[in-house]
Amino acid sequence: MRINIYGMNGMPTVEATLTLTRITSVTITDDTISVDLEDGRTVSVPIGWYPRLAHGTSTERINFQIAGGGYGIHWPDLDEDIGIEGLLFGKKSTESPASFERWLKQREDGKTRLRQVSPQ
Repeated sequence: MRINIYGMNGMPTVEATLTLTRITSVTITDDTISVDLEDGRTVSVPIGWYPRLAHGTSTERINFQIAGGGYGIHWPDLDEDIGIEGLLFGKKSTESPASFERWLKQREDGKTRLRQVSPQ
């Protein structure tokens, strides 16, 4: 990926080429996601950047798959996907507040239904 940032005179002032590298392992704590990359780097970001992960249980958080040929992480229980590009650029979740609220409501409704069906 090539990034050009142009100055006021229209000439590039910064040029960078980003070569994506694959994820080799993922470590998740209560407050951090750390990703080891095949080029030797480790990238860590706050779990709070991804509200679905922040609201997930530790069991849901550790149920992930390195996906997309090693360029992403998928959490099936939380319907969350994070790509290496976003981690390298420090991008937080772009999910809208309305979408997140719907997800939280569906999640709570599902737990309520389970409690009603489960034998007491």
